[in-house]
Amino acid sequence: MAMNPDFDQIPEDLWVFAYGSLMWRPGFAFVERLPARVVGAHRALCVYSFIHRGTPERPGLVLGLDRGGTCRGIAYRVSARERAATLAYLRAREQVTKVYRESLRSIWLMGEPERRVEALCYMVDRSHLQYAGRLSLAEQLHLVRQGHGHAGPNRDYVVSTVKELEALGFRDAHLHLLAERLKGVHATPLGG
Repeated sequence: MAMNPDFDQIPEDLWVFAYGSLMWRPGFAFVERLPARVVGAHRALCVYSFIHRGTPERPGLVLGLDRGGTCRGIAYRVSARERAATLAYLRAREQVTKVYRESLRSIWLMGEPERRVEALCYMVDRSHLQYAGRLSLAEQLHLVRQGHGHAGPNRDYVVSTVKELEALGFRDAHLHLLAERLKGVHATPLGG
């Protein structure tokens, strides 16, 4: 099931974990924004974009939270009274083709001390036809360069995500390499 109606029934603040465009363009009201990490999942350009950053004929490539590893991103705390509106907004934005599964996962809020909370995460559905899996750097470059959808050029999505990661003091080696190639800067390849 892609959407979890049980999330709507909890009368508490909602934590949302952001690892891609939600980091730099959340689009919903929040009362707190903190660096965070999730263990057991990683950020990957593993989703063919048919709407936001591409079309079915010329797909782009966007991020998914895939199983394994660790991912650093942003945690947003949404007030209980904004919970329903935020879930409706996120579902309209993230679940257009239902390529993600809504999941409550433990995340760590980075600070002194670190603390653990349960957060809404959008995990990629590996059985969905838009799941691209692990692609080579050349394949990623091709898809990102050709991709353009309702939200604009796919290149802008990658570059904006990298810029936000840098602002947070994070580095995602594969995503940074892709962004450098998109800007025309040549770096040493990372095996792919």
